[in-house]
Amino acid sequence: MTSSYLIFATLAMAAVTFITRALPALIPRKLLDTPWLHRLNESLPLSVMVLLILTSLSYQDISMTVALSDTELHLLMAQVGALILVLFIYHISRQLLVSMVVGIAAINGLFWLFNSFLG
Repeated sequence: MTSSYLIFATLAMAAVTFITRALPALIPRKLLDTPWLHRLNESLPLSVMVLLILTSLSYQDISMTVALSDTELHLLMAQVGALILVLFIYHISRQLLVSMVVGIAAINGLFWLFNSFLG
């Protein structure tokens, strides 16, 4: 079951990637130059990154009896803080790579801070 799911998921991702890469060649140039499509093109990388981060949040191990000193809560708070910082930095700089580097540094730094001072 797991191997067939992985094969299907890989083929689906390959198909979506191929379609999105081939589609601009099939669409008339006049439609490609519309302002709304340019705005969509600017926000798409950030949207994908935010969706990936949201799906990777580690909230599954947190129960209603979690204490402020628990590592699971520290990780979730660090992830949410890093996501907010990534959105803020991207809004200012419009540089996806800079936002990703800040996010990676922020998640590690915030996790260390929370573990050091709250745990």
